[in-house]
Amino acid sequence: MQSIYWVLTWACHRKCKHCYDDRFRPYVRDALTDVVSEGRAAYQRVIDNLPDEMSWRNEKTGRRERTLLVMAGGELLIDGVREELFYPALDAIRARWGEKAPKISIQTTGDVLTETILDECLARGVESIAIASIDDYHVGMQGEKKFKFMDEIRALMGSRGVREVSLGGEKQARLKAPDLSRQPKPGEPTFLFFGAQEDLWIGELWPRGRAWENGLSNAGYDVNFCSRWSGARNFLKIGEAGSEIAIEPDGSIYPCCLKTKTALGSLAEERLEDILRSVATLPAIQALNDGDPERMGEHDGVSRADFKKLSVATDGTGREMANLCLGCDRYFEATLGKQLQALRDKRLKARTVSA
Repeated sequence: MQSIYWVLTWACHRKCKHCYDDRFRPYVRDALTDVVSEGRAAYQRVIDNLPDEMSWRNEKTGRRERTLLVMAGGELLIDGVREELFYPALDAIRARWGEKAPKISIQTTGDVLTETILDECLARGVESIAIASIDDYHVGMQGEKKFKFMDEIRALMGSRGVREVSLGGEKQARLKAPDLSRQPKPGEPTFLFFGAQEDLWIGELWPRGRAWENGLSNAGYDVNFCSRWSGARNFLKIGEAGSEIAIEPDGSIYPCCLKTKTALGSLAEERLEDILRSVATLPAIQALNDGDPERMGEHDGVSRADFKKLSVATDGTGREMANLCLGCDRYFEATLGKQLQALRDKRLKARTVSA
């Protein structure tokens, strides 16, 4: 795959009003142990069931490049998660692929990052760090506060030789990396800033989780998240440009970071190649792979006009909104989820018989 987005845990030290999943929140005492245990029970099987070759073909250069493995939460760097789950997973990745390991990138709010933790991450092979809190939704980052925080992070990273790069699309000069005159050298660790805003990631917000309940998603029917990066487009093309899947703590996999209503399968049970080869037989899955969710029901008699009607819902504030993701949710709930479950049962039964 070109990229894999792996949520290791739901545990977070924040409960942001714009978060796309209600499960990302603080957990304490036994609840924290339980939620971290979900990731601990699955991470080794997830690693074992990922492709042996973690690379993709760059069409522009013709060369193969290492898969980008984005590891995220929640927050991976908080106490109770870092030593218990995140670091063991990093060690297991190195043990599985050695020098051919994917490029490890982590997402963090950055406010829990210390010199010691940064050193420990770099020592375990982390090559890229995304500070994912640069927006007005994160408490303590509103207005000018975010720029002071960015200066503190830049000083910390500079002390360890971690070079700043740009996500692209920044309009404000203060959001841009100060020196883009040279590209990072091979193996040189990097960091970048992003957040939920037009300049740095996503302005409309996904129609999911607390963002939906709080009436913060302004993505109309013309906003096709499926065709964007981190959407489902090209997710089936293992080893090719644009291929990406998302993984939940229990090993469930999805064609996009937003996550469909039903998982495609579980890496705690099966290899990634086997799951994708199986689900690719469904016309609706092919439509998602093409970045055209409006087409996903045509094989089952759901026209584009019908799908548009499915895509209307009322958010938590009483606003009626329409978005393709909402139609996808409805179609998964009514039809596609059952088809995926039938394929999953068939695969697991075949494995049992073979064994």
